[in-house]
Amino acid sequence: MRFEIPEEKKLVHETRIQIRWGDMDAMGHVNNTVYFRYLEMARVEWLERLGGAPNPAGQGPVIVNAFCNFYRAVTYPGELIARHYVSSPGRSSFDTWITLERADEPGVICAAGGATTVWQDAAVQKSMPLPEWVRAQLV
Repeated sequence: MRFEIPEEKKLVHETRIQIRWGDMDAMGHVNNTVYFRYLEMARVEWLERLGGAPNPAGQGPVIVNAFCNFYRAVTYPGELIARHYVSSPGRSSFDTWITLERADEPGVICAAGGATTVWQDAAVQKSMPLPEWVRAQLV
């Protein structure tokens, strides 16, 4: 099964993630909760590269929802390629989409997920307009 990224989404980041022995569960494959960690790793790496890493004392991104679809079991050992896309910039939010495929099986999507990210002022716990330097990365 393939996960198609619609054209209106923009590829902004690609990274590799090592599958760890401890990521597996009693069924012998990567536990479903670990995929959310993989998605987070790709998303945070992209944000850090932009200079917008999460900042609990200032302004920055928070996730308001997240999802993951599982297409093919992943097992240790191996390496995943995570491709990170963005779309739908609004006043204070944007959507992220991430595909995960094994490096040794190019083009075969094992899982795909994403999240809605809201830019917030942590001190007052309220959304705020996306900074222009972030918005520039989304269009």
